Formats: sequence, C-alpha cells, structure tokens
Amino acid sequence: MPKKIEKTEKKTAKKSVKSKPDVVNKFTGNSWAYSKTVRDHFFKPKNLLWENPDSAKYDGEGIVGSPACGDVMRVWLKIDPKKDKIKEFKWRTFGCASAVAATSMLSVMITEKGGMLLDRALEVRPQDIMKRLGGLPDRKIHCSVLGDKALRTAINDWFKKTNQFSRIVTDGEKVIDPNTKVTEADIEEAVLEGAQTVEEVQKRTKVGIGYPECLPEVEELVRFYREKYYGVDTD
Repeated sequence: MPKKIEKTEKKTAKKSVKSKPDVVNKFTGNSWAYSKTVRDHFFKPKNLLWENPDSAKYDGEGIVGSPACGDVMRVWLKIDPKKDKIKEFKWRTFGCASAVAATSMLSVMITEKGGMLLDRALEVRPQDIMKRLGGLPDRKIHCSVLGDKALRTAINDWFKKTNQFSRIVTDGEKVIDPNTKVTEADIEEAVLEGAQTVEEVQKRTKVGIGYPECLPEVEELVRFYREKYYGVDTD
C-alpha cells in the first residue's frame, strides 16, 4: 500500500475515533458526546464536598431538587460581607455527569479572580455555564439548571440571615410576606423540616414580622402541608 494512502487512512481512522459519541442508547440508537471540558470537570470536579460540613462554617446554604427524581443539589457559600463577594463555593449533588460538570464549572466561575459580587452571581444562568463548558448535549441541558438555582437559594439564605430582605430573589414563587420575601416554598420547607405551628414556622422564616396581615394565610399553608406530609390534621 502506498505511504500516502496509508497516512490518509490513518488520519481518517483517528478522526472517526475522536468523533465517536460518549454514550449510545442501545434501544433507540440515539447518542451524544461530551466536550473535553465537561469530561475534565466530571472526572476531577472542583470544590466538591463529599460529606455535609458544619453549617456554622458557611454563611449561606441552598438545596434544590428532589430525591424522588434522583437529582439533588446542595451548595454552601462563604461570603465577604465588606466586599459583598462570594469567597468560597462548595457543593454536592446526586446527579448525572452533566450536573456534576456544570456545578463544578459554576463553582470555578463564582470564585475565580477573587470571587464574584453577589448581585452578579444572582444573574448567572445555565447558558453562561454551558458556554464555559463548551456546550452540553441537548438532552442533558436540563441537568445544568440545578447549580445556579441552588446558588441563588444559598445567597437568599445569606440575605435572610443578615436581614437584607429587599435583596431576596424569589424566582417567580408566590410571595406570602412582601417585607421578608418569604414564599409558599419557604413555608413548605419549614414544615418539612419539622415546624408544626405558625410560631415555629415564623421562628424559622421570619414570616409575618412587620406584616401580621399574612399570618392567616400562613396558618392555612401550615395546615395544608401538615396534612400533605404527615396525614390528616387533627387541629
């Protein structure tokens, strides 16, 4: 075989190996490929915590997702209050390669160059993360949304702890208390964490402080979520 033809065939073979998809569904034949950056962040994730830390070590904590569907994301932040910047971003998830890689990249984006301002961090969206990753397969794009949601939840947690209620971002959830920006989701979470009375929910969320007009609605929600998660309410 002439050397020129042999070289051409070798190049073609190498090309076909490079473009081979990472995953092929044996039932449908559908496939997708991950970029080198995605693979790097999946196999060597940055800022990952394997175990729950002592919450007192961090200023804000956020959790999103559902164990039922398999994707759960937790984020912990350390914040520099003087510079209003995030100086540390730790995370853990039960999710696929795309979710792991996307959150690993997000943690780098948030903490690089001395840390990102809180207002700027609130504006980060999945498209920004995907751009840094070099893209994600269409069917895996939904996996990239957990990280930025958990980040906003953790920042909101910091705002609540420091009484910066006007800065809380609610992401379209129904707000129960316009002063403290407590939402229906916050009430539900408080009940899930063990709060069984309006007083206990108020202690956890600060709902109704300065706006007692919302407390009847809070009482209804507490009753509803108690029935939903713990059975018939006997009150």
